[in-house]
Amino acid sequence: MVAVIRAPPRLVYDDDCGFCTWCVEYADSRGAFEPVGFSELTPDQRARLPDDYESCVHLLTDDAVYSCGRAVEEIGARLGPAERTTVKLFRMVPGYDRSREWLYEVIADQRALWGRFVRR
Repeated sequence: MVAVIRAPPRLVYDDDCGFCTWCVEYADSRGAFEPVGFSELTPDQRARLPDDYESCVHLLTDDAVYSCGRAVEEIGARLGPAERTTVKLFRMVPGYDRSREWLYEVIADQRALWGRFVRR
């Protein structure tokens, strides 16, 4: 049997945003990710992203692309036990998918405010 070694998922984010950078460093310290700022994207990575990729965070795996709230959910599912349990519980809530994206937009729209409290 041949073992397949998979690259860690690439966490694609706005590297000009202090709050975004802090969030990525938090995730990277608790999980296995390869952080890639928008300014560092390769042409192949950029081709896998949606046209408006600069509007939110993304998680690139070998076989999928997750964006915005769905990316944050997938990132959380790959962190420690507390975060994984939280994601599992949220996934059981009816209407969670819509709420997840709405909450992501609310937080993302206030990045400058959140960056006053936490930033790189």
